[in-house]
Parts: sequence; C-alpha cells; structure tokens
Amino acid sequence: MLTHWVVMPTCLPLVLRRCHACASGSFRANGKFRVNAHHKLLDAWLLALCTTCGETTKLTVLERAHVRSIRPELLDRMHENDPALAAELLQDPALRRRNRIALDWTDAWRLDTGEPEALDREAIDVSVRFAARIPVRPLRLIADGFGLSRAETERLLAEGKLVSPVRLAGRVSGDFGFLLKR
Repeated sequence: MLTHWVVMPTCLPLVLRRCHACASGSFRANGKFRVNAHHKLLDAWLLALCTTCGETTKLTVLERAHVRSIRPELLDRMHENDPALAAELLQDPALRRRNRIALDWTDAWRLDTGEPEALDREAIDVSVRFAARIPVRPLRLIADGFGLSRAETERLLAEGKLVSPVRLAGRVSGDFGFLLKR
C-alpha cells in the first residue's frame, strides 16, 4: 500500500542577505511590493524587513520593463501585495541570483503524513511530494514522519532496510519515494 506525505510551507522563508544598517544576516519578506513608473517603463521590488533593526531592503523583480511586456494579472497581483506571488517569486532561481540572496527554510515548513503509519507492517512504501521547493534532509523527514530518532533512521539506512532511488543522506527539494522494510 502506497502512503503519501506532503512537505508544505507554513510561512515565507527568511531571506539571507547582509543588512547595511546593523550587519544582521536575515530579512523577512511580508508580501509587500513597490512598483515605480518611469513614463512607459516600470520597476518593481519585493520588500523585506531586517529581522533585527527593521530596515527595508528591496529585492528587484522588474527593472525598466516596458509596460506592455508585463502581464496585467502580474501587475494587479503586485498592486494588491499578493503574498502568494511573493512566495512564487522567492522560489525563482533567477530572482535569487539577480539579488544575490539565499533562503532559510528553518521552521517555515511542516510534514503532512496523513494518518499515523503502523510500523508493524513488513514493508511501507511512501511517496513524498513537495508543495514548494524546500530543501530538506530525507532522513529527517523519515524520522519525523515515523516518530523515530535520527540515529535509528541512519541505522535503518546502513542495514539496507531503508531503500530509495534518491540519495537519502543529502538534501532534496523535489518529489521522491522510499521503501521501509521491517
């Protein structure tokens, strides 16, 4: 029987970038945008506040973009300060690269396992789906999902009782599956 787990974001991740005012290393994006017009050209930024001093930083979303090249729905969502749009944009590797930022997903996600799984079955086949590209350690997910210790999960992996086509010792941010043999 196949069991489905989902890794869900609970809030926007912290934006890792150095603050110019206090030298803190993290900002919290709250879904607010600023759009500025220069005749027929637009600039748009996602605003984030320093977690220490409250200083605002602007993450460039659009730079000198012609008004007609921007989808009206996107512009409307920016004007409405859509937090879902902020989450989508923070997932964009091009935006992160352009603004030289990284994301910290610590305490910003949860694992939905559905009903608690009985560990008395001979084999448990689990499919893990990610609602957002959140980098997590598969062994941590497995330990949290089954209520095991990390050491016990690592022992199961070493004994060959935890099998997956994905490397379970590193980090993953995409869907994967695994089989737990008892």
